[in-house]
Amino acid sequence: MEREFTLELTGKEREYLLGLARLSIARALNGKPAEEDLPEPPEGAPQQELGAFVSLRRGGRLRGCIGRLEGDGPLYRTVIRMAQAAAFQDPRFPPLGLEELDDLHYELSIMGPITPCRDPDKIRIGRHGLIMKEGRRQGLLLPQVPVEWSWNREEFLRQTCRKAGLPPEKWKGTWKEGSLAELYWFEALVVD
Repeated sequence: MEREFTLELTGKEREYLLGLARLSIARALNGKPAEEDLPEPPEGAPQQELGAFVSLRRGGRLRGCIGRLEGDGPLYRTVIRMAQAAAFQDPRFPPLGLEELDDLHYELSIMGPITPCRDPDKIRIGRHGLIMKEGRRQGLLLPQVPVEWSWNREEFLRQTCRKAGLPPEKWKGTWKEGSLAELYWFEALVVD
């Protein structure tokens, strides 16, 4: 990765995006449209099409996490859609209930560019997220995951392979010509 992902958000922009995630889930739980009568974004708020993941935690435990690698509209619309998906469509959890709403902690991961990782020795814990792909299998771990679990670089690579449903050592040799497995990396701006 030649240069760092340098998206910067003001405090007001961060509050706005987190507020939209909360609002979209609350509206869905109350049977209202998520994108109707939205508060105006702060002046200068980013309008670019960026991917984003929304992670929901309750009592310190993951309650849902879904995202898109790339945006398909302004960032704020991606945040709204991914917040609802994390709350109601994460197959690992039952849909969120109204009684859980007040206990949620929201975390947004705004995606930087995704590029092939040709040298796994350059992966930095806490800075890089990883994607492992082979055929139709794919696993993604956000940059904050290895920090939360106190993983070193090799364990991070093994866990990314496992997330893809691949053998844990599959990452070895992904940069070699003819390898069917592909390793990608990215950076993300975390907002919580």
